[in-house]
Amino acid sequence: MARIVSLGSALQDIYLVDRNDFVASEVGDISIFGEIAIGTKVDIDNISFEVGGGGTNSAVSFARHGHESIFMGNIGHDTAGEAILANLDKEGVNSSYVSYIANIQTGCSVILLDVKSGERTILTHRGASARFDNLKEDDLEQIKPDWLYVSTVRGDMDTLLRFFEKAHELGAKIMFNPGKLELEQKKKLLGLLEDVDILLLNKAEAAELVPGKVLAELLSHLANYVPTAIITDGSMGAIATDGKETYRFGIYEDVRVKDTTGAGDAFGSGFLAHLAAGNSFEDSLIFGSANSTSVVHQLGAKAGILTGKEDLHPMPIQRI
Repeated sequence: MARIVSLGSALQDIYLVDRNDFVASEVGDISIFGEIAIGTKVDIDNISFEVGGGGTNSAVSFARHGHESIFMGNIGHDTAGEAILANLDKEGVNSSYVSYIANIQTGCSVILLDVKSGERTILTHRGASARFDNLKEDDLEQIKPDWLYVSTVRGDMDTLLRFFEKAHELGAKIMFNPGKLELEQKKKLLGLLEDVDILLLNKAEAAELVPGKVLAELLSHLANYVPTAIITDGSMGAIATDGKETYRFGIYEDVRVKDTTGAGDAFGSGFLAHLAAGNSFEDSLIFGSANSTSVVHQLGAKAGILTGKEDLHPMPIQRI
């Protein structure tokens, strides 16, 4: 198995779950939770405390798959931070490289969840996960990772550059799933991709970075920057290339969606977990899709994460 470092955020996710009050209302071209009147008290059906954040979600995927998983990120000195460390310890994730930010709270998200549709609105206080400049890339020399998996670092391109250059120097491979604040710095982001081995984006994100409107066109342009690229498109499936073959595939299974939180993290980290275990590119795409499907079928970003030992059924996937 591999040694994989996950660099990203750690949050406490507080779910407010309701069947009646979080009903979507249409306002123009958008949907809102329209049944809550200002100044009133609303009784909800359930509350659930979970651990989220792209960094911890991916770290748990790697650990459950049997890899040596290390999480690097920031928390505060508070009960939310303690809950995150307890969860990482329970899952077998190495938290030795977690850093504390003084006088700043651990990041927290309040998630308003409509259990009928699985859709949600997330209110997030980034807290300690808003910064990454304090993390030390030289720690990678001690860890000696096989892979560095990076989700958003809130647009901190200097930190990305430090970690990417160090990983490249050490011979570690890099998988990158950038977020909105990285995509807003298009020129810098494209410059960073020379060190990236696998790039994961959704269709809208890919269209921000390179020309094109359809998946095949977007993938073709991304392939000029990275050897392996994957573009997801929600219920429409995804497209991917390893530089040799290109695959178009649908969703793994049509399940009742309970909570979409963490679906993207589950796909990306599930794919890498399977690939780093020695499986083929095609099988790893299937496993990533199955991992994402399993996660949206349960509450929270981690409950449905698979282990790699499950018997998976075939899914629509073809070489193009």
